[in-house]
Amino acid sequence: MELQIDDSILVSNYVSGDEKALEVLINRHNQRISSFIYSKVLDRDITEDIFQDTFIKVIKTLKKGSYNEEGKFLPWVMRIAHNLIIDHFRKNKRMPKFEGSDDFNIFSVIKDDKLNAEKQLIKNQIDSDLSLLIEELPDDQKEVLIMRIYKDMSFKEISENTGVSINTALGRMRYALINLRKIVDKNNIVLTN
Repeated sequence: MELQIDDSILVSNYVSGDEKALEVLINRHNQRISSFIYSKVLDRDITEDIFQDTFIKVIKTLKKGSYNEEGKFLPWVMRIAHNLIIDHFRKNKRMPKFEGSDDFNIFSVIKDDKLNAEKQLIKNQIDSDLSLLIEELPDDQKEVLIMRIYKDMSFKEISENTGVSINTALGRMRYALINLRKIVDKNNIVLTN
């Protein structure tokens, strides 16, 4: 039976100059990381590019001595890959649309409280960005959107509160969403986690 060396020992061996240690790490996690990347981009060439970019970043970080995720090598590499996937979609100005629960989710693979905190930070940033965007809308559209989205009011309730017809409230909501999309597109803003 072959004894498997811990990732953390391989990382420290690599940092100490043992190039073979990195090869062992890459071979050990190649399938899992490649499958994860492919599940998002659905293209073999792009998967290979992102996989290589991931390990270029890993090597640079290890060489600089900036790695401090003791014992959490795979989750750290998966986060790097995840960020590079997002960068890829941003560069191509399209974010993947994930629907249903059958899609692969990085948070189901990596059980790490830091990711939950990271996810919360991203959500807070998106909420903050969205609030700033909403402020750019005309007052009548902003009012309807806030009542509908944040106060969960029906269009009948919005109509009664604003003194306009239901159709006018619906129209204002529609224009608010159209204008938000224009602002997002114009400024190349990505509102996704």
